[in-house]
Amino acid sequence: MERLTVVEICAGAGGQALGLHKAGFDHVLAVEIDKNAAATLRANSEWTVAEGDVADQSVWNPSDYRGVTLLAGGVPCPPFSSAGKQLGSSDERDLFAWAVEQAEKLQPRAILLENVRGLSATRFAAYRQRILDRLSALGYVAEWRLLQAADFGVAQLRPRFVLVALRPADARYFYWPSPNKTRVSVGDALFDLMGANGWPHVEAWRARANSIGPTLVGGSKKHGGADLGPTRAKLAWRALAVDGRGVADGPPGPDWPHPDERPPRLTIPMVARLQGWSDNDSWVFTGGKTSRYRQIGNAFPPPVAQALGSSIASALRHEGIAREIPDTDSTIHDPVYRRLVDGGGYVSSAALLKVMESGSTQAHLEDKMRQILLDFELDVEVVSNGARYKIGAFRGFTGQTDHRRHDFVTNHKSKVS
Repeated sequence: MERLTVVEICAGAGGQALGLHKAGFDHVLAVEIDKNAAATLRANSEWTVAEGDVADQSVWNPSDYRGVTLLAGGVPCPPFSSAGKQLGSSDERDLFAWAVEQAEKLQPRAILLENVRGLSATRFAAYRQRILDRLSALGYVAEWRLLQAADFGVAQLRPRFVLVALRPADARYFYWPSPNKTRVSVGDALFDLMGANGWPHVEAWRARANSIGPTLVGGSKKHGGADLGPTRAKLAWRALAVDGRGVADGPPGPDWPHPDERPPRLTIPMVARLQGWSDNDSWVFTGGKTSRYRQIGNAFPPPVAQALGSSIASALRHEGIAREIPDTDSTIHDPVYRRLVDGGGYVSSAALLKVMESGSTQAHLEDKMRQILLDFELDVEVVSNGARYKIGAFRGFTGQTDHRRHDFVTNHKSKVS
């Protein structure tokens, strides 16, 4: 059986790495900028770990890994997160388009990239279309899918927007993993850990924590200590009898009151289990409590990565029944962007309105153009009967040596994660 190898970029604390390992992939390289997360990877594996900016060729050279089976990663989320400004390619931290470009250098059989739900928003339709078109030009069949971590045994709401791309011969055998039939509640997932110090009210707590939790928020280096997220998330945790204002050093003991009187806080082992690590993994997180919490909170849940890795591995081995793959030219996320690109020059407002949803007005088109302008250069020419538009260069980072991103990373290295 062919050895399945993987290069993982922005590997973090190893959630995706662990899941892919369980699915049968061997890491030939993991790249991570955060020193504590890189130390965690080294502490739990014998993988080669390159520490530093993933886009710096002094850290690693993608061409050295040409022919790897899988290129995987969870590139930075802030450019697309609804909790931020959703700057997309205008955010210096955006590495999604850059990651896609590495496929030309590595020539992997498969690609797996994941990000937050925000990338699936209308705001980024043109961005997604560009990704699909670029992968098609590189010889891949690419598909997006929004997956819920709770469908794969993870006791939290954690939607992840996932891109999988394979060569056409392999894509015919790829099927997205099927959700589990049942979901796990926070109470059931953490019952033994919450009662480990003899808390007499642990059964009452489990009865109140009878649903899946909100998304764990790892946050960034720019913000304060470890807690379970913004006010809305804390209120959702409070409804599950969990105090989200911090992370505890240990579970409640025999003298801890009833959860209605004083809800307990989660510990690092509890947070890790909610993110999908199991006791059998024996995974060690390095660094202080805040760093360990952030590493876990920012991770891709191992069970989701394992499910995706297993589906990709099956496709690469041509297991199961072959399917008809979508025609990449007909896979449209943004008809306006596609019309602008296909036009090759100026395209009239009337022509663009024809490809928009029925009932769209000039005002809708102008809103759309403002969205596209955030990620692409756009030339507007006013004519007697309206306006004409010509799309220009992509604003994002794809590997340019003179891109503004390099100065940002150099000057803010302590805050980049």
